[in-house]
Amino acid sequence: MRYGTTMTTAAILMALVAAAPLTAGAADTADKAKEKAQTTTQEAKTMVTDSWVTSKTKISLFADERVKGTQVSVDTTKGVVHLRGKVDSAEAKSAAGEITQGVEGVKSVKNDLQVVAPAARKAVDASDSDIAKAVGTRLSKNTQLKKVDVRTDAGVVTLTGQVPSIGASAKASEMARGVPGVKSVKNELTFTR
Repeated sequence: MRYGTTMTTAAILMALVAAAPLTAGAADTADKAKEKAQTTTQEAKTMVTDSWVTSKTKISLFADERVKGTQVSVDTTKGVVHLRGKVDSAEAKSAAGEITQGVEGVKSVKNDLQVVAPAARKAVDASDSDIAKAVGTRLSKNTQLKKVDVRTDAGVVTLTGQVPSIGASAKASEMARGVPGVKSVKNELTFTR
């Protein structure tokens, strides 16, 4: 029996020796998988969504006394924050840009804030709403431009939405520019090819 036990022991040892590289390989693979999972988890923790950046920017603007947060519209796309609206002074516009740049997750800031003195704001607001209505009415008469959104700040009309072609996009700019009181047109329309 001793011979059989020796043979069995030798077979077990050989099996362990043969399996050792496989076990080591599995351990390496497990370590690599664990490392990758930790890296992915860390990336997910540091990744900040556009809606989070927008919310955090609004909170920061409301918290700073140099800027009236209610005057600023904030949109974020892929970490690029777009500020729109009317502020009382150049200092407020500059402060809004600085505050926004300091928010975690902000890659860049597009500061399109208009400086309008409080005394002139009422006249500008009234004419802005009239301009937006006039542009919207004009665009709604064209079947390709019915879904275009119109926003006006200090006579600057911004067109957003989707149109069927680049020609329709150009037509929207042309029609908007023809409305009395429009100083310029920012065409942010997208189109399908």
